[in-house]
Amino acid sequence: MAKEVLVEVSARHVHVSREALDVLFGKDYALTVKKMLSQPGQYASNERVAVIGEKGSFPAVSILGPVRKETQVELSATDARSIGVKAPVRESGDIQGSGGCKLVGPAGEIEISEGVIVAKRHIHMTTKDAAEFGLTDKQVVSVKINSPERSLIFGDVVVRVSDSYALAMHIDTDEANAVLAPAGTMGEILA
Repeated sequence: MAKEVLVEVSARHVHVSREALDVLFGKDYALTVKKMLSQPGQYASNERVAVIGEKGSFPAVSILGPVRKETQVELSATDARSIGVKAPVRESGDIQGSGGCKLVGPAGEIEISEGVIVAKRHIHMTTKDAAEFGLTDKQVVSVKINSPERSLIFGDVVVRVSDSYALAMHIDTDEANAVLAPAGTMGEILA
């Protein structure tokens, strides 16, 4: 039996802390849901902020909700280079010593000294999924993605196991462009 997983593309986005949201949009502001995402409880909000680096900016980057403990900006490597920010490849939440940038919202702006990353490609799965696939949390696997023109095997894919997840692999826009992955693309986990 093939170990298949839906491959989803994660475009540039921002996660904000309560404190950052208050500065960017006003005290006690609440994010509004534009679209629910595949991961339970996660959503793309209607709110957007400018992400500004030393060489350029993205004027309207989506904020994903709900609010988090720390502010984090996820860019592709191409995005980071184009606006002049340092963005190491990291798992979400691992922001210590990462890059910084300025975030500008309608009510104010903040400088974050760290929090800009290129998200390490990963697979979300439940404990049941992990047991069925014979995988464990934090295990590193490879995933083969077939494409009519640019099939690839992605290495260094981190398995993230939690019963609050839904089964899906996340890659960024650079990775999706490398494989020319259309919506609904499936990947085969090669443990």
